[in-house]
Amino acid sequence: MKCCVTDLTCKEVICKVDGRRLGHVCDVDVDTCTGHVVALIIHGKSRCFGLLGRDDDTRICWDEIDVIGDDTILVNRRPERPPGRKKKKAFWDSFIR
Repeated sequence: MKCCVTDLTCKEVICKVDGRRLGHVCDVDVDTCTGHVVALIIHGKSRCFGLLGRDDDTRICWDEIDVIGDDTILVNRRPERPPGRKKKKAFWDSFIR
């Protein structure tokens, strides 16, 4: 199947492992020496309507791509673990002890 870069950017990327929607392809990483596609880049999610920036972009290697369909791209990617957050103490907890 032949596909243009503009066709790839219209497709939605979905993880087969957990069914998460990763987003739409925003960029393609190409090896200029060989002319092969190395990875697909997906924009990070925006925070607070983009006022607080956005998360880091997701890079999906070509080896992780399982199927490129008409509307979607299915990838085999293990879910990323979010960094652990410390639980904040409530204001009144300092008065109880």
